[in-house]
Amino acid sequence: MLVLARKKGESIVIQDNIEITILSVEGDTVKIGITAPKHVDIFRQEVYLSIKESNKESAAPAPSSLNALIDRLKSK
Repeated sequence: MLVLARKKGESIVIQDNIEITILSVEGDTVKIGITAPKHVDIFRQEVYLSIKESNKESAAPAPSSLNALIDRLKSK
């Protein structure tokens, strides 16, 4: 992990096309602004993890469907 110190108004640039700017610092809260191309998805970590879990659940076959398929294959 790269750790950088930035002050309000300062930025970090990632690969020429993503810029992260510190907008404000209030107590334990830091507000950041992110400028990136439209094709780059940006999520808060908790949202990203929720999406990832939903995708995993959607991709997994339902147990009853899997059991029905196994029963069909055994009967042939």
